[in-house]
Amino acid sequence: MEVIKIKDVWTIVGNDREAKWTKIGIGFINQDGSINVILDCIPSNGRIQIRDRVAPTNQKGVVG
Repeated sequence: MEVIKIKDVWTIVGNDREAKWTKIGIGFINQDGSINVILDCIPSNGRIQIRDRVAPTNQKGVVG
């Protein structure tokens, strides 16, 4: 069974000191290494960041 590699797509608004990150979609890595991106919205500044999905943790640092 093949593991699906999911990416999260974010837009960043603001400067380095006060940047606000908003998740706007997801991406999937294809067998040939290309990426399909599905956006829920289009960023007004045209800036996106695609990052590996990280499992959420609770306040005690436990995944899940």
